[in-house]
Amino acid sequence: MDSLITAAARALAAGDPLGALNRVALSDDAPALALRGIAMAQLGDLVRAKALVRSAARAFGPKEAVARARCVVAEAEIALASRDLSWPAKALDAARAMLELHGDRVNAAYARHLEIRRLILIGRLEEAERTLAELDPAPFAPASRAAHELVVAGIEIRRLRTKTARAALARAERAALDAGIPALTAEVESASLMLNTPAARLIARSEERLLLLEEVEALQASKALVVDSCRHVVRDPRALVSLARRPVPNVVMTASTPALTTCAMVCRSRPRAGPMNAA
Repeated sequence: MDSLITAAARALAAGDPLGALNRVALSDDAPALALRGIAMAQLGDLVRAKALVRSAARAFGPKEAVARARCVVAEAEIALASRDLSWPAKALDAARAMLELHGDRVNAAYARHLEIRRLILIGRLEEAERTLAELDPAPFAPASRAAHELVVAGIEIRRLRTKTARAALARAERAALDAGIPALTAEVESASLMLNTPAARLIARSEERLLLLEEVEALQASKALVVDSCRHVVRDPRALVSLARRPVPNVVMTASTPALTTCAMVCRSRPRAGPMNAA
């Protein structure tokens, strides 16, 4: 059975969930349950994946703290993939500490990446950047380096720093190709589309046109007075006024101040961090 477990783990690392399931589908011991859960997550059945990973965590004995910690990390990734932000962040932090204590630096770093991705999703970018700065990706395996650069790109996209976002995505692409995991390469390609797909709609002088993120970045840096309906602010080079607590519809704002309003920008799709399967 150990050889089947090892073969299934290698199949998952190579992005082959069906190959992994072929080896452990009929086994209900703890390692097999964990591998089946990760395989189901890669296949997109997140509900089943969560149940299997939880069963695996319960099945591991009290002396198998590292294995249980890895299950917690896997469950956290499944939660992020399903956009469930209610799972306890303290459990992930405890699992990361356990992995670091036992020298599992790869999974400890991945747990840290999951923590950063959660911070990005809930809008705590400053904290995400501080946490990311504590990680050195140089010793990471290619798959982990790709995951790291995807996190970097996610922050840079939200900061509207498209040049550094493109650089991070280029590094992620090289690392994903080195890892030889098709699903990871596809994820990098999907993230790269954010920079090449219209992200906002510009309304100026009664005309509309779509903007790429680079154009949004340039607009924000210009001298224009911008009514930003994505972030609910009005800005110019000297000041920024939040409309978050002010019930002033954007249509009213743009219609009532034609002399002052240079343009109104409405997001078409908010950038987000996609699920990562590389560990």
